[in-house]
Amino acid sequence: MAERWTKERRIEHSRQIVLDAAEEVFARKGLTGAALEEIAETAGFTRGIIYSQFGAKEKLFLAVVDRQRQRFLDGFTDVMTSFRRLGDVDIDELANRWRELSSGPDRAALGCELTLFLLRNPGARERVAAQRLETVRALGEFISKNVARIGGTLTIDAETLARVILAANDGITLESHLAGQDLYRPYLQLVMSSIEAPA
Repeated sequence: MAERWTKERRIEHSRQIVLDAAEEVFARKGLTGAALEEIAETAGFTRGIIYSQFGAKEKLFLAVVDRQRQRFLDGFTDVMTSFRRLGDVDIDELANRWRELSSGPDRAALGCELTLFLLRNPGARERVAAQRLETVRALGEFISKNVARIGGTLTIDAETLARVILAANDGITLESHLAGQDLYRPYLQLVMSSIEAPA
């Protein structure tokens, strides 16, 4: 017997379809070049659905970037939890995962779009400050917990390291695409240099 969808489940399903379409259009055209009409058409919905779930284009864009960042962070969880000791950490495996999660220059450009948008719009920066702080806090906690779990010690505060990782992520990804030179591994070597083995 087919499972009945609740109203909440239908809303969440349509929300994910809109986010998928918006991510595709924003990646190709950027924030200013993307039109809500095109996003709605790509999603197979009316503009009214987008307005009812997200409001303005800016909020939809921020939701897309937030979802993409969360997917990126979640994408490392299974790899990190597979390492039992500091000596098990495989930088090549981590670099490969980062490369997979970056998925092309269009998507990498979304991070730069967000940075420019926030620099140019102090009001938007204030609106997403709590969200950005929560991302830093969650990543810092993840780093701290996993470094302790594998028996390492951080030489830098976990939240500071989280800020550096988040700040460098877009630049490393874009430069790897632009220069055609893989910078994921060298950057991860730098990150790993902030973890010491037990004495």
